[in-house]
Amino acid sequence: MSPLQPRTQATPGPDNADISPAERLAFERLLGDLSAQFADLPAERVIEEIAGALQRLADFLGFDRSSFGEFATDDGPFEVLCSVARGGIEATLSGLGPSLPWYFRELRAGRMIVLSAIPADLPPQATVEAEYCRRIGLRSNLGIPLRISGRVIGAIAFTAFHHTRAWPEDLIVRLKLVGEVLAQALARSRREAALAAALAEITRLKERLEAENHYLRQTAGIRSGRVPASRSPRFNQVLEEVRAVAPTGATVLLLGETGTGKEVLADAIHALSGRRDRPMIKVNCAALPASLIEAELFGREKGAYTGALARQMGRFELADGGTLLLDEVGELPLELQTKLLRVLQDGSFERVGGTRTIRVKVRLISATNRDLARAVRQGSFREDLYYRLNVFPIALPALRERREDIALLAWEFVNELSESMGKPIDHIAPDAMAALLAHSWPGNVRELRNVIERAMILTRDRTLRVVLGAAPTPAAVEAPTDTLEESERAHILLALEQARWRIRGSGGAAERLAIKPTTLESRMKRLGLRRPASDIS
Repeated sequence: MSPLQPRTQATPGPDNADISPAERLAFERLLGDLSAQFADLPAERVIEEIAGALQRLADFLGFDRSSFGEFATDDGPFEVLCSVARGGIEATLSGLGPSLPWYFRELRAGRMIVLSAIPADLPPQATVEAEYCRRIGLRSNLGIPLRISGRVIGAIAFTAFHHTRAWPEDLIVRLKLVGEVLAQALARSRREAALAAALAEITRLKERLEAENHYLRQTAGIRSGRVPASRSPRFNQVLEEVRAVAPTGATVLLLGETGTGKEVLADAIHALSGRRDRPMIKVNCAALPASLIEAELFGREKGAYTGALARQMGRFELADGGTLLLDEVGELPLELQTKLLRVLQDGSFERVGGTRTIRVKVRLISATNRDLARAVRQGSFREDLYYRLNVFPIALPALRERREDIALLAWEFVNELSESMGKPIDHIAPDAMAALLAHSWPGNVRELRNVIERAMILTRDRTLRVVLGAAPTPAAVEAPTDTLEESERAHILLALEQARWRIRGSGGAAERLAIKPTTLESRMKRLGLRRPASDIS
Protein backbone atom coordinates (compact mmCIF):
# COMPACT_ATOMS: atom_id res chain seq x y z
CA MET A 1 0.00 0.00 0.00
CA SER A 2 1.49 3.37 -0.97
CA PRO A 3 2.12 6.05 1.65
CA LEU A 4 0.84 8.84 -0.60
CA GLN A 5 -1.49 9.02 -3.59
CA PRO A 6 -0.50 11.91 -5.85
CA ARG A 7 -2.70 13.37 -8.53
CA THR A 8 -1.04 11.18 -11.22
CA GLN A 9 -2.92 8.19 -9.76
CA ALA A 10 -6.46 7.94 -11.10
CA THR A 11 -7.04 4.21 -10.84
CA PRO A 12 -9.62 3.05 -8.33
CA GLY A 13 -9.06 0.90 -5.29
CA PRO A 14 -6.44 0.78 -2.57
CA ASP A 15 -3.74 -1.05 -4.52
CA ASN A 16 -1.87 1.85 -6.11
CA ALA A 17 1.80 2.07 -7.03
CA ASP A 18 4.24 3.83 -4.72
CA ILE A 19 5.09 7.42 -5.59
CA SER A 20 8.57 8.43 -6.57
CA PRO A 21 11.06 10.09 -4.19
CA ALA A 22 10.70 13.31 -6.21
CA GLU A 23 6.94 13.34 -5.66
CA ARG A 24 7.40 12.64 -1.95
CA LEU A 25 9.89 15.55 -1.74
CA ALA A 26 7.43 17.81 -3.58
CA PHE A 27 4.72 16.95 -1.07
CA GLU A 28 7.04 17.64 1.88
CA ARG A 29 7.86 21.03 0.34
CA LEU A 30 4.13 21.72 -0.04
CA LEU A 31 3.59 21.03 3.66
CA GLY A 32 6.47 23.34 4.56
CA ASP A 33 5.12 26.10 2.33
CA LEU A 34 1.68 25.85 3.93
CA SER A 35 3.16 26.02 7.45
CA ALA A 36 5.16 29.13 6.59
CA GLN A 37 2.25 30.73 4.75
CA PHE A 38 0.12 31.02 7.90
CA ALA A 39 2.89 32.18 10.28
CA ASP A 40 2.10 35.92 10.25
CA LEU A 41 -1.09 36.05 8.22
CA PRO A 42 -3.51 38.93 8.99
CA ALA A 43 -6.73 37.72 10.59
CA GLU A 44 -8.96 39.03 7.81
CA ARG A 45 -7.17 36.87 5.19
CA VAL A 46 -7.10 33.55 7.07
CA ILE A 47 -10.24 31.96 5.58
CA GLU A 48 -9.25 33.01 2.06
CA GLU A 49 -5.77 31.51 2.47
CA ILE A 50 -7.16 28.30 4.00
CA ALA A 51 -9.27 27.86 0.87
CA GLY A 52 -6.15 28.33 -1.23
CA ALA A 53 -4.29 25.73 0.82
CA LEU A 54 -7.12 23.23 0.38
CA GLN A 55 -7.07 23.79 -3.37
CA ARG A 56 -3.33 23.10 -3.54
CA LEU A 57 -3.77 19.89 -1.54
CA ALA A 58 -6.69 18.74 -3.69
CA ASP A 59 -4.75 19.40 -6.90
CA PHE A 60 -1.61 17.68 -5.65
CA LEU A 61 -3.24 14.61 -4.09
CA GLY A 62 -6.18 14.23 -6.44
CA PHE A 63 -9.01 14.81 -3.93
CA ASP A 64 -12.36 15.59 -5.54
CA ARG A 65 -13.40 17.88 -2.69
CA SER A 66 -11.90 19.28 0.50
CA SER A 67 -13.73 21.21 3.21
CA PHE A 68 -12.75 23.00 6.42
CA GLY A 69 -15.04 24.15 9.22
CA GLU A 70 -15.50 24.71 12.91
CA PHE A 71 -17.75 23.94 15.83
CA ALA A 72 -18.59 27.53 16.76
CA THR A 73 -19.81 26.53 20.23
CA ASP A 74 -19.36 23.48 22.45
CA ASP A 75 -22.77 22.07 21.57
CA GLY A 76 -23.53 23.96 18.36
CA PRO A 77 -23.67 22.61 14.78
CA PHE A 78 -20.74 22.32 12.41
CA GLU A 79 -20.20 25.41 10.26
CA VAL A 80 -18.41 25.11 6.92
CA LEU A 81 -15.94 28.00 6.55
CA CYS A 82 -14.55 27.12 3.12
CA SER A 83 -14.67 24.29 0.59
CA VAL A 84 -12.97 23.59 -2.76
CA ALA A 85 -13.66 20.97 -5.46
CA ARG A 86 -12.35 19.75 -8.78
CA GLY A 87 -13.26 17.36 -11.55
CA GLY A 88 -16.79 18.68 -12.04
CA ILE A 89 -17.74 18.24 -8.37
CA GLU A 90 -19.47 21.14 -6.54
CA ALA A 91 -17.91 22.57 -3.40
CA THR A 92 -19.88 22.51 -0.17
CA LEU A 93 -21.64 25.79 0.48
CA SER A 94 -20.32 27.90 3.36
CA GLY A 95 -22.55 27.98 6.41
CA LEU A 96 -24.19 25.22 8.44
CA GLY A 97 -22.98 21.80 7.41
CA PRO A 98 -25.33 19.01 6.27
CA SER A 99 -27.33 17.17 8.92
CA LEU A 100 -25.14 14.11 9.55
CA PRO A 101 -25.62 13.19 13.23
CA TRP A 102 -23.28 10.19 13.49
CA TYR A 103 -20.53 11.79 11.40
CA PHE A 104 -20.30 15.07 13.34
CA ARG A 105 -20.83 13.35 16.69
CA GLU A 106 -17.74 11.25 16.01
CA LEU A 107 -15.69 14.29 14.98
CA ARG A 108 -16.82 16.32 18.02
CA ALA A 109 -15.74 13.40 20.22
CA GLY A 110 -12.26 13.64 18.66
CA ARG A 111 -12.46 10.39 16.68
CA MET A 112 -11.05 10.29 13.17
CA ILE A 113 -13.32 8.98 10.42
CA VAL A 114 -11.65 6.83 7.72
CA LEU A 115 -14.01 5.58 5.03
CA SER A 116 -12.24 4.00 2.05
CA ALA A 117 -15.31 2.39 0.50
CA ILE A 118 -18.77 3.82 1.09
CA PRO A 119 -21.29 2.50 2.08
CA ALA A 120 -19.45 -0.68 3.10
CA ASP A 121 -17.28 1.09 5.70
CA LEU A 122 -20.17 2.93 7.35
CA PRO A 123 -21.45 1.49 10.65
CA PRO A 124 -25.09 0.31 10.86
CA GLN A 125 -26.16 3.37 12.92
CA ALA A 126 -25.02 5.80 10.18
CA THR A 127 -28.25 5.47 8.18
CA VAL A 128 -28.55 9.19 7.50
CA GLU A 129 -24.95 9.31 6.29
CA ALA A 130 -25.46 6.28 4.02
CA GLU A 131 -28.46 7.90 2.33
CA TYR A 132 -26.57 11.23 2.00
CA CYS A 133 -23.56 9.53 0.36
CA ARG A 134 -25.81 7.56 -2.00
CA ARG A 135 -27.67 10.70 -3.04
CA ILE A 136 -24.58 12.79 -3.87
CA GLY A 137 -22.40 9.88 -5.09
CA LEU A 138 -19.70 10.07 -2.44
CA ARG A 139 -17.31 7.05 -2.59
CA SER A 140 -14.58 7.73 0.03
CA ASN A 141 -14.09 10.18 2.91
CA LEU A 142 -11.49 11.11 5.47
CA GLY A 143 -12.60 13.34 8.39
CA ILE A 144 -9.95 14.65 10.78
CA PRO A 145 -10.96 16.40 14.04
CA LEU A 146 -8.84 19.44 14.91
CA ARG A 147 -7.89 20.26 18.51
CA ILE A 148 -6.68 23.48 20.09
CA SER A 149 -5.64 23.31 23.75
CA GLY A 150 -7.24 19.90 24.07
CA ARG A 151 -10.64 20.99 22.72
CA VAL A 152 -12.02 19.95 19.33
CA ILE A 153 -12.66 23.24 17.54
CA GLY A 154 -13.34 21.98 14.03
CA ALA A 155 -12.53 19.43 11.35
CA ILE A 156 -11.02 19.05 7.91
CA ALA A 157 -12.47 16.59 5.39
CA PHE A 158 -11.23 15.07 2.12
CA THR A 159 -13.57 13.19 -0.21
CA ALA A 160 -13.53 11.19 -3.43
CA PHE A 161 -16.49 10.89 -5.80
CA HIS A 162 -15.18 9.33 -9.01
CA HIS A 163 -13.34 6.39 -7.40
CA THR A 164 -12.85 4.80 -4.03
CA ARG A 165 -9.42 5.39 -2.53
CA ALA A 166 -7.33 4.19 0.36
CA TRP A 167 -6.19 6.41 3.22
CA PRO A 168 -2.67 5.23 4.15
CA GLU A 169 -1.43 6.03 7.66
CA ASP A 170 1.49 8.01 6.25
CA LEU A 171 -0.92 10.27 4.33
CA ILE A 172 -3.25 10.69 7.30
CA VAL A 173 -0.37 11.84 9.52
CA ARG A 174 0.64 14.52 7.04
CA LEU A 175 -2.93 15.69 6.41
CA LYS A 176 -3.43 15.87 10.16
CA LEU A 177 -0.38 18.16 10.38
CA VAL A 178 -1.88 20.37 7.67
CA GLY A 179 -5.16 20.48 9.54
CA GLU A 180 -3.42 21.52 12.76
CA VAL A 181 -1.63 24.35 10.96
CA LEU A 182 -4.95 25.59 9.57
CA ALA A 183 -6.66 25.22 12.94
CA GLN A 184 -3.93 27.22 14.69
CA ALA A 185 -4.28 29.97 12.07
CA LEU A 186 -8.05 30.03 12.54
CA ALA A 187 -7.77 30.13 16.34
CA ARG A 188 -5.25 32.96 16.16
CA SER A 189 -7.51 34.93 13.81
CA ARG A 190 -10.44 34.41 16.17
CA ARG A 191 -8.36 35.63 19.13
CA GLU A 192 -7.20 38.68 17.17
CA ALA A 193 -10.75 39.46 16.09
CA ALA A 194 -12.00 39.10 19.68
CA LEU A 195 -9.18 41.34 20.91
CA ALA A 196 -9.94 43.95 18.25
CA ALA A 197 -13.63 43.86 19.16
CA ALA A 198 -12.79 44.19 22.85
CA LEU A 199 -10.49 47.14 22.18
CA ALA A 200 -13.16 48.79 20.03
CA GLU A 201 -15.71 48.28 22.82
CA ILE A 202 -13.30 49.72 25.39
CA THR A 203 -12.73 52.74 23.13
CA ARG A 204 -16.48 53.17 22.66
CA LEU A 205 -17.16 52.94 26.38
CA LYS A 206 -14.31 55.35 27.12
CA GLU A 207 -15.68 57.89 24.64
CA ARG A 208 -19.16 57.44 26.05
CA LEU A 209 -17.94 57.89 29.64
CA GLU A 210 -16.02 61.04 28.69
CA ALA A 211 -19.04 62.43 26.84
CA GLU A 212 -21.33 61.59 29.77
CA ASN A 213 -18.96 63.23 32.25
CA HIS A 214 -18.77 66.34 30.07
CA TYR A 215 -22.55 66.48 29.78
CA LEU A 216 -23.10 65.88 33.50
CA ARG A 217 -20.55 68.59 34.42
CA GLN A 218 -22.52 71.03 32.29
CA THR A 219 -25.86 70.07 33.84
CA ALA A 220 -24.80 69.23 37.39
CA GLY A 221 -27.22 70.36 40.06
CA ILE A 222 -29.88 71.64 37.70
CA ARG A 223 -32.64 69.18 38.66
CA SER A 224 -33.33 66.96 41.63
CA GLY A 225 -35.73 64.53 39.93
CA ARG A 226 -38.18 64.60 42.86
CA VAL A 227 -41.92 64.65 42.28
CA PRO A 228 -43.16 68.18 43.05
CA ALA A 229 -45.76 68.78 45.76
CA SER A 230 -49.11 70.32 44.89
CA ARG A 231 -52.36 71.47 46.49
CA SER A 232 -54.15 71.63 43.14
CA PRO A 233 -56.53 68.73 42.35
CA ARG A 234 -55.87 69.19 38.67
CA PHE A 235 -52.08 69.14 39.01
CA ASN A 236 -52.25 66.21 41.44
CA GLN A 237 -54.06 64.28 38.70
CA VAL A 238 -51.10 65.05 36.44
CA LEU A 239 -48.73 63.73 39.10
CA GLU A 240 -50.75 60.52 39.33
CA GLU A 241 -50.32 60.08 35.57
CA VAL A 242 -46.57 60.63 36.00
CA ARG A 243 -46.36 57.95 38.69
CA ALA A 244 -48.37 55.54 36.53
CA VAL A 245 -46.32 55.89 33.35
CA ALA A 246 -42.81 56.23 34.85
CA PRO A 247 -42.10 52.50 35.43
CA THR A 248 -43.46 51.37 32.05
CA GLY A 249 -40.84 52.75 29.67
CA ALA A 250 -43.57 54.13 27.36
CA THR A 251 -42.92 57.20 25.23
CA VAL A 252 -44.33 60.30 26.95
CA LEU A 253 -45.44 63.59 25.40
CA LEU A 254 -45.59 66.54 27.83
CA LEU A 255 -47.90 69.34 26.64
CA GLY A 256 -48.28 72.78 28.15
CA GLU A 257 -47.46 76.46 27.94
CA THR A 258 -43.91 77.62 28.38
CA GLY A 259 -42.77 77.61 31.98
CA THR A 260 -45.36 75.14 33.29
CA GLY A 261 -42.71 72.68 34.52
CA LYS A 262 -42.50 70.14 31.69
CA GLU A 263 -38.78 69.57 32.31
CA VAL A 264 -39.39 69.08 36.05
CA LEU A 265 -41.94 66.35 35.31
CA ALA A 266 -39.57 64.74 32.79
CA ASP A 267 -36.95 64.54 35.54
CA ALA A 268 -39.53 62.99 37.87
CA ILE A 269 -40.52 60.37 35.28
CA HIS A 270 -36.86 59.39 34.84
CA ALA A 271 -36.25 59.29 38.61
CA LEU A 272 -39.23 56.96 39.10
CA SER A 273 -38.25 54.64 36.23
CA GLY A 274 -35.99 51.60 36.08
CA ARG A 275 -33.47 53.71 34.14
CA ARG A 276 -32.74 56.04 37.05
CA ASP A 277 -29.15 54.77 37.35
CA ARG A 278 -28.39 55.95 33.81
CA PRO A 279 -28.23 59.67 32.98
CA MET A 280 -31.14 61.63 31.61
CA ILE A 281 -29.98 63.49 28.50
CA LYS A 282 -31.75 66.65 27.37
CA VAL A 283 -31.88 68.45 24.05
CA ASN A 284 -33.65 71.74 23.40
CA CYS A 285 -34.71 71.43 19.76
CA ALA A 286 -35.41 75.18 19.50
CA ALA A 287 -32.05 76.30 20.90
CA LEU A 288 -29.89 74.73 18.17
CA PRO A 289 -29.56 75.77 14.52
CA ALA A 290 -31.06 73.27 12.07
CA SER A 291 -27.57 72.68 10.64
CA LEU A 292 -26.24 71.44 13.98
CA ILE A 293 -29.16 69.64 15.59
CA GLU A 294 -28.66 66.44 13.55
CA ALA A 295 -25.06 66.09 14.78
CA GLU A 296 -26.21 66.95 18.30
CA LEU A 297 -28.82 64.19 18.26
CA PHE A 298 -27.05 61.48 16.29
CA GLY A 299 -23.36 62.38 16.54
CA ARG A 300 -20.84 62.94 13.79
CA GLU A 301 -17.71 61.35 12.37
CA LYS A 302 -14.43 63.18 12.05
CA GLY A 303 -14.43 65.21 8.83
CA ALA A 304 -18.20 64.92 8.36
CA TYR A 305 -18.26 68.62 7.52
CA THR A 306 -16.05 71.68 7.80
CA GLY A 307 -15.03 72.14 11.40
CA ALA A 308 -15.74 68.54 12.44
CA LEU A 309 -12.21 67.95 13.71
CA ALA A 310 -13.06 64.96 15.92
CA ARG A 311 -15.69 62.26 16.24
CA GLN A 312 -18.56 63.27 18.50
CA MET A 313 -21.12 61.05 20.18
CA GLY A 314 -24.72 62.18 19.82
CA ARG A 315 -27.30 62.54 22.55
CA PHE A 316 -29.00 59.28 21.54
CA GLU A 317 -25.77 57.36 22.18
CA LEU A 318 -25.28 59.14 25.49
CA ALA A 319 -28.82 58.22 26.51
CA ASP A 320 -28.44 54.51 25.61
CA GLY A 321 -30.01 52.58 28.46
CA GLY A 322 -31.40 55.80 29.93
CA THR A 323 -33.83 58.57 29.04
CA LEU A 324 -33.72 61.29 26.38
CA LEU A 325 -35.79 64.47 26.70
CA LEU A 326 -36.52 66.30 23.46
CA ASP A 327 -37.67 69.68 24.68
CA GLU A 328 -39.66 71.83 22.25
CA VAL A 329 -39.88 68.88 19.86
CA GLY A 330 -42.35 70.85 17.76
CA GLU A 331 -39.44 72.96 16.50
CA LEU A 332 -37.63 69.94 15.02
CA PRO A 333 -36.97 70.47 11.27
CA LEU A 334 -38.99 68.27 8.94
CA GLU A 335 -35.90 66.68 7.41
CA LEU A 336 -34.84 65.36 10.83
CA GLN A 337 -38.29 64.09 11.77
CA THR A 338 -37.85 61.11 9.41
CA LYS A 339 -34.57 60.09 11.06
CA LEU A 340 -36.12 60.48 14.51
CA LEU A 341 -39.03 58.28 13.43
CA ARG A 342 -36.58 55.54 12.41
CA VAL A 343 -34.88 55.63 15.81
CA LEU A 344 -38.26 55.30 17.52
CA GLN A 345 -39.20 52.36 15.28
CA ASP A 346 -36.07 50.19 15.48
CA GLY A 347 -33.55 52.04 17.65
CA SER A 348 -31.00 52.47 14.85
CA PHE A 349 -29.30 55.42 13.18
CA GLU A 350 -25.98 56.51 11.62
CA ARG A 351 -23.77 59.36 12.71
CA VAL A 352 -23.48 62.35 10.37
CA GLY A 353 -20.81 61.41 7.83
CA GLY A 354 -20.82 57.77 8.96
CA THR A 355 -22.02 54.48 7.47
CA ARG A 356 -21.99 52.21 10.55
CA THR A 357 -25.45 51.57 11.97
CA ILE A 358 -25.65 52.24 15.71
CA ARG A 359 -28.36 50.66 17.82
CA VAL A 360 -29.59 52.07 21.12
CA LYS A 361 -32.32 51.44 23.67
CA VAL A 362 -33.62 54.82 24.79
CA ARG A 363 -36.74 55.88 26.67
CA LEU A 364 -37.99 59.03 24.92
CA ILE A 365 -39.82 61.91 26.58
CA SER A 366 -40.77 64.86 24.41
CA ALA A 367 -42.15 68.22 25.43
CA THR A 368 -43.74 71.07 23.53
CA ASN A 369 -45.87 74.17 23.99
CA ARG A 370 -47.16 73.87 20.43
CA ASP A 371 -50.39 72.28 19.24
CA LEU A 372 -48.81 69.35 17.39
CA ALA A 373 -52.13 68.15 15.97
CA ARG A 374 -52.55 71.55 14.37
CA ALA A 375 -48.93 71.44 13.13
CA VAL A 376 -49.71 68.10 11.47
CA ARG A 377 -52.69 69.64 9.67
CA GLN A 378 -50.51 72.54 8.55
CA GLY A 379 -47.84 70.15 7.21
CA SER A 380 -45.04 71.31 9.52
CA PHE A 381 -44.99 68.09 11.58
CA ARG A 382 -45.10 64.50 10.35
CA GLU A 383 -48.31 62.69 11.21
CA ASP A 384 -46.58 59.30 11.74
CA LEU A 385 -44.04 60.89 14.10
CA TYR A 386 -46.84 62.63 16.00
CA TYR A 387 -48.54 59.30 16.68
CA ARG A 388 -45.21 57.76 17.73
CA LEU A 389 -44.66 60.55 20.27
CA ASN A 390 -48.27 60.73 21.43
CA VAL A 391 -48.29 57.31 23.14
CA PHE A 392 -48.93 58.77 26.60
CA PRO A 393 -49.71 62.50 26.47
CA ILE A 394 -49.74 64.50 29.71
CA ALA A 395 -51.24 68.00 29.59
CA LEU A 396 -49.84 70.36 32.22
CA PRO A 397 -52.18 73.11 33.46
CA ALA A 398 -51.02 76.72 33.41
CA LEU A 399 -50.21 78.34 36.75
CA ARG A 400 -53.35 80.49 36.53
CA GLU A 401 -55.31 77.20 36.49
CA ARG A 402 -53.70 75.94 39.71
CA ARG A 403 -53.68 79.01 41.90
CA GLU A 404 -53.70 76.80 44.99
CA ASP A 405 -49.99 76.18 44.28
CA ILE A 406 -48.84 79.79 43.94
CA ALA A 407 -48.13 80.28 47.66
CA LEU A 408 -46.54 76.81 47.92
CA LEU A 409 -44.26 77.49 44.95
CA ALA A 410 -43.41 80.98 46.15
CA TRP A 411 -42.20 79.66 49.50
CA GLU A 412 -40.30 76.85 47.77
CA PHE A 413 -38.41 79.40 45.68
CA VAL A 414 -37.87 81.66 48.70
CA ASN A 415 -36.31 78.83 50.69
CA GLU A 416 -34.15 77.75 47.76
CA LEU A 417 -32.88 81.27 47.05
CA SER A 418 -32.45 82.12 50.74
CA GLU A 419 -29.89 79.37 51.02
CA SER A 420 -27.98 80.31 47.87
CA MET A 421 -28.08 84.08 48.55
CA GLY A 422 -27.58 83.88 52.30
CA LYS A 423 -30.75 85.95 52.89
CA PRO A 424 -33.12 84.43 55.44
CA ILE A 425 -36.79 85.30 54.82
CA ASP A 426 -39.39 84.81 57.54
CA HIS A 427 -42.44 86.43 55.94
CA ILE A 428 -43.93 87.32 52.59
CA ALA A 429 -45.74 90.63 52.89
CA PRO A 430 -49.56 90.18 52.70
CA ASP A 431 -49.89 92.63 49.82
CA ALA A 432 -47.09 90.81 48.01
CA MET A 433 -48.84 87.47 48.39
CA ALA A 434 -52.12 89.03 47.25
CA ALA A 435 -50.37 90.38 44.15
CA LEU A 436 -48.86 86.96 43.44
CA LEU A 437 -52.26 85.28 43.75
CA ALA A 438 -53.96 87.82 41.49
CA HIS A 439 -51.37 87.87 38.71
CA SER A 440 -52.21 86.08 35.44
CA TRP A 441 -48.71 84.49 35.12
CA PRO A 442 -48.33 84.28 31.34
CA GLY A 443 -44.83 82.91 31.96
CA ASN A 444 -46.19 80.38 34.47
CA VAL A 445 -43.90 78.81 37.10
CA ARG A 446 -40.75 80.09 35.42
CA GLU A 447 -42.05 83.66 35.59
CA LEU A 448 -43.00 83.19 39.26
CA ARG A 449 -39.49 82.04 40.10
CA ASN A 450 -37.95 85.01 38.31
CA VAL A 451 -40.26 87.40 40.18
CA ILE A 452 -39.30 85.84 43.53
CA GLU A 453 -35.60 85.96 42.63
CA ARG A 454 -35.81 89.66 41.72
CA ALA A 455 -37.65 90.40 44.95
CA MET A 456 -35.03 88.47 46.94
CA ILE A 457 -32.27 90.55 45.40
CA LEU A 458 -34.02 93.81 46.37
CA THR A 459 -35.12 92.73 49.87
CA ARG A 460 -33.15 94.31 52.73
CA ASP A 461 -34.86 92.63 55.70
CA ARG A 462 -36.52 89.33 56.56
CA THR A 463 -39.85 90.19 54.89
CA LEU A 464 -40.23 89.65 51.14
CA ARG A 465 -41.97 92.38 49.18
CA VAL A 466 -43.02 91.96 45.58
CA VAL A 467 -44.03 94.69 43.14
CA LEU A 468 -45.99 93.49 40.11
CA GLY A 469 -47.81 96.66 39.14
CA ALA A 470 -51.56 97.04 39.20
CA ALA A 471 -53.49 93.89 39.97
CA PRO A 472 -55.23 92.52 36.90
CA THR A 473 -58.98 92.63 36.63
CA PRO A 474 -60.91 89.38 36.97
CA ALA A 475 -61.51 89.39 33.21
CA ALA A 476 -57.75 89.44 32.69
CA VAL A 477 -57.25 86.17 34.52
CA GLU A 478 -60.04 84.24 32.89
CA ALA A 479 -59.10 81.42 30.56
CA PRO A 480 -58.04 82.84 27.17
CA THR A 481 -60.34 82.53 24.20
CA ASP A 482 -57.53 82.74 21.64
CA THR A 483 -55.60 79.66 20.53
CA LEU A 484 -52.35 78.83 22.31
CA GLU A 485 -50.30 80.02 19.33
CA GLU A 486 -52.21 83.32 19.10
CA SER A 487 -51.76 83.93 22.82
CA GLU A 488 -48.07 83.13 22.55
CA ARG A 489 -47.66 85.53 19.63
CA ALA A 490 -49.42 88.36 21.48
CA HIS A 491 -47.37 87.75 24.62
CA ILE A 492 -44.05 87.73 22.75
CA LEU A 493 -45.04 90.81 20.75
CA LEU A 494 -45.85 92.69 23.97
CA ALA A 495 -42.47 91.78 25.47
CA LEU A 496 -40.66 92.87 22.30
CA GLU A 497 -42.44 96.20 22.25
CA GLN A 498 -41.73 96.81 25.93
CA ALA A 499 -38.05 96.04 25.30
CA ARG A 500 -38.05 98.27 22.18
CA TRP A 501 -37.37 95.12 20.12
CA ARG A 502 -34.12 94.42 21.94
CA ILE A 503 -33.82 90.65 22.35
CA ARG A 504 -30.61 90.15 24.32
CA GLY A 505 -29.04 91.67 27.38
CA SER A 506 -30.43 93.12 30.57
CA GLY A 507 -34.00 94.23 30.12
CA GLY A 508 -34.22 92.53 26.72
CA ALA A 509 -37.28 90.63 25.60
CA ALA A 510 -35.64 87.24 26.25
CA GLU A 511 -34.99 88.20 29.86
CA ARG A 512 -38.55 89.49 30.27
CA LEU A 513 -39.91 86.20 28.93
CA ALA A 514 -37.42 84.12 30.95
CA ILE A 515 -36.24 82.19 27.90
CA LYS A 516 -33.00 81.94 25.98
CA PRO A 517 -32.40 84.53 23.22
CA THR A 518 -31.94 81.74 20.68
CA THR A 519 -35.27 80.23 21.71
CA LEU A 520 -36.97 83.61 21.35
CA GLU A 521 -35.45 84.14 17.88
CA SER A 522 -36.66 80.70 16.80
CA ARG A 523 -40.20 81.41 18.00
CA MET A 524 -40.20 84.84 16.36
CA LYS A 525 -39.29 83.20 13.07
CA ARG A 526 -42.03 80.58 13.48
CA LEU A 527 -44.66 83.17 14.42
CA GLY A 528 -43.63 85.61 11.69
CA LEU A 529 -42.63 88.39 14.11
CA ARG A 530 -40.27 90.94 12.57
CA ARG A 531 -39.13 94.30 13.85
CA PRO A 532 -41.07 97.12 12.14
CA ALA A 533 -39.01 99.20 9.74
CA SER A 534 -39.84 102.37 11.72
CA ASP A 535 -38.09 100.87 14.79
CA ILE A 536 -34.87 100.09 12.97
CA SER A 537 -32.31 102.81 13.62
